[in-house]
Amino acid sequence: MAGETSDGSGVPKETPVDFDDPLYVHPSDNTVTSIITVKLTGNENYRLWHSAMSRGLKARNKLGFVDGTITLEGTEKSKASKWERVNAVVCNWILGSFSETIYASHVYSDNAKDIWDELFETYNKSDGSVIFNIHQQINTLKQNGSALSNYFNKLDSLWKEFDGLTSLTECVCEAATKLNDHSKLMKLMQFLSGLDDVYNQVKSHILLMEPLPNVKSSFSILSREESLQKNGSLGSTVSSKPQVSVFNSKINDSRQGCYKLIGYPKDFKFKNESNNKNKSVSVNSSFASANNSKSVSSESGLGSDAHFLTSEQYSKFLRLISENSIGDDVSATANMELINI
Repeated sequence: MAGETSDGSGVPKETPVDFDDPLYVHPSDNTVTSIITVKLTGNENYRLWHSAMSRGLKARNKLGFVDGTITLEGTEKSKASKWERVNAVVCNWILGSFSETIYASHVYSDNAKDIWDELFETYNKSDGSVIFNIHQQINTLKQNGSALSNYFNKLDSLWKEFDGLTSLTECVCEAATKLNDHSKLMKLMQFLSGLDDVYNQVKSHILLMEPLPNVKSSFSILSREESLQKNGSLGSTVSSKPQVSVFNSKINDSRQGCYKLIGYPKDFKFKNESNNKNKSVSVNSSFASANNSKSVSSESGLGSDAHFLTSEQYSKFLRLISENSIGDDVSATANMELINI
């Protein structure tokens, strides 16, 4: 037979295989290697497991051992032992992804395709109850404070599982295009309806867009908003306290400028406490001057307690502060008005 060689003993020698040959076993492809992280537990996650395992086998060029395209009967006799070895490796990959209960019922099987077919017959159930359960999860799923990406990925996974169970025959007619557009619209509505209230404004903006974006585009828009909200809330928290401090400081500066003209109250505290001693002398001098000068008292309408403001003076004082910029001292015009109150 072509491809067979002999060492003189009459026993065919193994024919070497190339890297691209499905019978090639990479040194890392041993029987204890786990090619997927999902554990098959039963009907509830069979479709997820099947998708992950199919992808893992395809990546290693071994999918033919479970779909029937690479059989022992179709393999050259010189490569039969290689087929047996690869089949055993694939069996162990599959068995290693089972839960303990499922493993016990398939551990004695020695053909990868047989195991694969038995799993399909046992767990690939798509009756109405399974479809209803997935559909209910889709319609009741809410973000509930979780990260936007987590909410979207969970919903997207349910959509794909639902579509896999209810897939229609492929069609290229106009009706198929309209049906596809309708499906995209329903997914957009389901995605937006489950968002937290913090996204209401952005959600309204998306619904007013013409044409409506698809789900992935909407997710991108909302992700940017989520990032802005996080950065914005941090910025407002950091900057709020210094603003209050600056406001109070500038108000005190303005009041101090006015009191220089009309006299300081006895309990007035200067901004620089180290200069209190010197400034208290100035305050006492101001009070003494105000008490001893009847002309000033007469013109200003103040009695011997020149450091107290009447209700009218106080109201006018507050009005002048609000009319002038807080960032500057009270203007000269305002000062003159205070003198003439």
